[in-house]
Amino acid sequence: MSNIIFGPITSRRFGQSLGIDLSPNSKQCNFDCLYCELKGAKTVNSASNTPSVQEVLDALNEALHKHHNLDVITLTANGEPTLYPKLDTLVDEILKIKKETKLLILSNGSTIADPLIQNTLSKLDIVKLSLDCVSPKCFKKLDRAHKGIEISQIVEGMKSFRERYAGELVIEILVVDGLNDTEEEFQALNEALYAISPDRIDVGTIDRPPAYEVKGVSIERLIELSNILQNLPVSIAYKKNYIPQKRYFNEEEIYELLVRRPQSFEDIALCFDEKSLENLAHLVEEKRLYVKNIAGVNFYKVV
Repeated sequence: MSNIIFGPITSRRFGQSLGIDLSPNSKQCNFDCLYCELKGAKTVNSASNTPSVQEVLDALNEALHKHHNLDVITLTANGEPTLYPKLDTLVDEILKIKKETKLLILSNGSTIADPLIQNTLSKLDIVKLSLDCVSPKCFKKLDRAHKGIEISQIVEGMKSFRERYAGELVIEILVVDGLNDTEEEFQALNEALYAISPDRIDVGTIDRPPAYEVKGVSIERLIELSNILQNLPVSIAYKKNYIPQKRYFNEEEIYELLVRRPQSFEDIALCFDEKSLENLAHLVEEKRLYVKNIAGVNFYKVV
């Protein structure tokens, strides 16, 4: 098996990341998302022709010997990594050799209701799950899941996983034009996410060529939709060069803004003018605000 290890790459969200592809030779996924950068493929509910645990460990040990000062080791796949048949054994073995580097998984969340998967993922430092929409109609149209996978079961699984998981839980929403970019969908997401209580929510849009004829939304629309997610730690993930019009906020406006929702450094940089940044710094000096790092992203929060 070749190409098990890739990177290190610099992730804007997680720092220096060394990737492990648990399905290096073909796409094996229980979703066929419209926005996926991989070519469309028939969905599966289990993975086959995967590297053995020893093959993965040999490749990882070799990479760790070459690469130092890593922030995360990332479990991913050409598809869904939780379909890897020996995931629990692999995680246990990686934990023995990873030292201070954090272990992360990028999952579509489809299997999170499974107690065995929950047990395995509970051992990781960071778990990132996708939740693009919570209405069955949108979920069916956008994520195109394997037969038998229901969005209600995924949401309930995320809630129960959060109750047992002490690590950093990140939820990703990828917004697609004309599908999950409505206020109604985000109001439903707000209710579900508040119940799940993740440590961080990344709201982004399409930035790589998708498998199907769909397109992303503007940064302005991402900001509007993100503002619907109240009392939640939201970070806008937008990779294109964008210089918005900066706005002025006085200290009380900043404080009230952060009472409603913690703001990431990136979000602040998008919207605050120079004087607003000075006001923000003053609030931190006065200890009315503080900075919290959540899975590699810094947020301003109210004390």
